[in-house]
Amino acid sequence: MKRRQAAFLIAWLVAAVAAAPVAGTHVAGRTTTPSVSVSLDQAVHMVEERYHARVVKTQTQTDDGRTVYVMRLLNDSGKVWTVRVDAASGYVQ
Repeated sequence: MKRRQAAFLIAWLVAAVAAAPVAGTHVAGRTTTPSVSVSLDQAVHMVEERYHARVVKTQTQTDDGRTVYVMRLLNDSGKVWTVRVDAASGYVQ
């Protein structure tokens, strides 16, 4: 059942990103596009399902103009690690 939920969530995120309007903002001679398509809550849920672990800390950072969620995870055996999620695409690093 977990795989089905994860597959549904990923399909939903892909559809949401594809359907999101691309509205540009004109700032000082250049056009920028919104950098967030995946909310922090969506990213946390996606990462917890994918890694079967609990997100215990989150940070939002900007890397080269892109919003990135940095998450610290903890699993049942006590392992702690960090993942990064691109807020625009949902790509997990």
